[in-house]
Amino acid sequence: MLNCRKCILDLKPYVPGKPIEEVKRELGIDDIIKLASNENPFGPSPKAIEAMKNAAESMSLYPDGSCFELRNVMAAHLSVQPDMLIFGAGGDEVIFHLAMAFVSPGSEIIQADPTFSEYGAASKIMDANIISVPLTNCTHNLPAMLDRVNERTRLFVVSNPNNPTGTIVPADEVERILDKLPEQCILLLDEAYYEYVDDPAYTRSIEWAIQGRNVLVLRTFSKIYGLAGLRVGYGIAPKHIIDPMERVRMPFNVNSMAQAAAIASLADPGQVIRSRKQNKRSKEYFYAQLARLGIDYAPTQANFIWIDVGKDSQWVFMELLKRGVIVRTGDVFGCPTHIRVTTGTDAQNERFIATLAEVLGK
Repeated sequence: MLNCRKCILDLKPYVPGKPIEEVKRELGIDDIIKLASNENPFGPSPKAIEAMKNAAESMSLYPDGSCFELRNVMAAHLSVQPDMLIFGAGGDEVIFHLAMAFVSPGSEIIQADPTFSEYGAASKIMDANIISVPLTNCTHNLPAMLDRVNERTRLFVVSNPNNPTGTIVPADEVERILDKLPEQCILLLDEAYYEYVDDPAYTRSIEWAIQGRNVLVLRTFSKIYGLAGLRVGYGIAPKHIIDPMERVRMPFNVNSMAQAAAIASLADPGQVIRSRKQNKRSKEYFYAQLARLGIDYAPTQANFIWIDVGKDSQWVFMELLKRGVIVRTGDVFGCPTHIRVTTGTDAQNERFIATLAEVLGK
C-alpha cells in the first residue's frame, strides 16, 4: 500500500480568488470585475510590458538561476549587499525556502489568526506544529504571541500589513519582540504590501537585517508593481539566513521574463506613485460609503479592506458573483461573516459598493 507523509493529511490546498474566466464559464456573464486577489488595477508598468516583449525572444534559453542582474539592481534599490537577497516564484516560494531550511519535525512556528495561510502550510509540510494566536482588534497581539515562544520555536511570523485584515504593527513594537526572541528563532516579516503603507510608524525591517539580526523580510512584485502573473518575490536577510535557503532553492525558479519585468518596474517609480495615489482614493471612498451603509470594517494599510457584512460570507459572495463582482470570502480565514475586498479603480469601487448595498438590502 502506498502511503503519503502523515503530516500533510490535514493540509488544505490553497484556495485562490476565483478567476474571471471561471465565472464567465460557470455563470455565462461577461461584465465581471475581480476584487478578490489584491491585484493592481493599473496592471504592470509600460516599461515592464516592453521588457517582457523583448524578453520573449530568448525564451528558448534557461533563465539566469542566480538572478544576477535583478539581484544587483535590487541591492542598489534597497541599499543592501547582493548576498542578502533571495528570489522566488512569488513570495510564497520564499516562505517555503525558509521553512525547508530552518523548520524541522516537531519544531514550532508562531503566527497570528487569521493570517496568510502559506506560513502554516510550509511549516506543516516540514512536520512542524503551528501555534496560532488570535488577533486583537484585527491586529497582531505580539505579547501573547511572545508568551508562546519556547525552545522549539523556529519561526515567529508577523504579516505586516496583515492579510486579511490590512492592519500593521509599528516598528517599535516589533523591535521589542525581536529583542526578546531566542537565538534559534527567525522573525519572518511579511511585507508584501509594504509600498502601500502610509503610516510613518511602520517599519525598520531592512535596518535589522543589515545589522545581522535573525530577520527575514519578505516582499514581492505581485502587488503594487502589478506582476502577479509572473511570480516574482524576494527575501532580505543576513547572509547566515540566506545561505541555507539558497541550498534548498530549485534551479531556474524565477523565469527570464519575470526577471526582466521586475528590473524594468524598478526603473519606473511612477508606477508606485500612481498606485499609491489611487489606493488612497479608494480607501477614503470605501470608508465613507461603508460608514454611510452602517457596515463595519477595519481601516487598512494595504490595497484591500476587511469588511464584516454581518451575514454568511459564502451567501454574500455568491450574490455578488451573480452580479459580476468577485470578492474573497472570510470563511477561508475562519471569519464566516467577513469578506476581503481589493481596492480598484473608481468605477470598480463604485460598482462594488452599489452591488453590496443591493445584496444586503441597504
